[in-house]
Amino acid sequence: MSAATATGSRSRPPAEVTVGVPKPWQAALEFWRRHLNPIWFLAAGLAVFFAIGSEHFLELSNLKNIILQVALMGFLAIGLTPIMISGNIDLTVGSVLGLTACVAINLEGSGVAVAIVAALAAGAALGVFNGVLVEKTGVNSFIVTLGGMIGIRGLAFLYVGDTSLSPVDDRLTQIGSLSIGPFNAIVMVFALCVVAFHIYLQHLPAGRNTYAIGGNRAATRDAGVPVSRYVIVNFGLSGLMAAIAGIAMASNLGAATPSYGTDYELWAIIAVVLGGTSLRGGAGTVIGTLGAVVALAVLRNGLALINVQPFYEPVIMGLTLIGALIVDRQVYRRRSSGHRE
Repeated sequence: MSAATATGSRSRPPAEVTVGVPKPWQAALEFWRRHLNPIWFLAAGLAVFFAIGSEHFLELSNLKNIILQVALMGFLAIGLTPIMISGNIDLTVGSVLGLTACVAINLEGSGVAVAIVAALAAGAALGVFNGVLVEKTGVNSFIVTLGGMIGIRGLAFLYVGDTSLSPVDDRLTQIGSLSIGPFNAIVMVFALCVVAFHIYLQHLPAGRNTYAIGGNRAATRDAGVPVSRYVIVNFGLSGLMAAIAGIAMASNLGAATPSYGTDYELWAIIAVVLGGTSLRGGAGTVIGTLGAVVALAVLRNGLALINVQPFYEPVIMGLTLIGALIVDRQVYRRRSSGHRE
């Protein structure tokens, strides 16, 4: 019996057979039945609202901008999803984004490959370091990564100073502007990451054990699962995704500053919670997180198009976070009541 089965953290009802529907369509319907989150309906509703409210919303250039924003924020949110499913949190992703963007631009003179590899290695190493601190010290991940968020941002300023870095040539920028058909290369990389993380969580033992850890950490450890190893791996993946976001932002904007990624960790956490991931762990999907990222990107873009003042954005962020916490609380109560019955 697997750890996930032992803890009951991912119990699913048996697949329903739809009479008269071909088997391939049955599989598709079953997929959406399991993974479609109501947040996708909110995203669609917001899109319709802003399409009516602004004649520029459906312009191709604006839609491309929304998709790019989905990718940049989505790298962080998708990377955070396994961590939060396991019952932890990582507040350093925005700071890691800023630092790795600076690493990529600063080392570009040594070659684009060297710059990208160095930035990815730095992000993954910082993520692993966070995971090791959480697991070896026993300190709550919120406290550990809160300190890390401040420290890594300070490290970025120590690395390059309070200045903006510009690339020595256009090779990294060319990667950011590269398109494959109608899609930007950054968006294509993001799509591959979404697929990879979905497979990781839904079909690999590491993903199943991630759910088990969030559902009941003690029972999972008693079942012989190396809990600390999986938690550290998930933190490393989160750092890696933050580094990919940093490289993507640097290549898209053609510059980097230590302040890149400020407040992005909050938007990413909001997206993960709105997407159905419980703050207590044990539940959540990449598809739900993606839907929330889309909804937030549409919301931010649409508000700008209808000329809502920028200083309302922090207010909206706060209200959205509070709403997400209330929803998470209500879902937890329903699950608890169901377990007691």
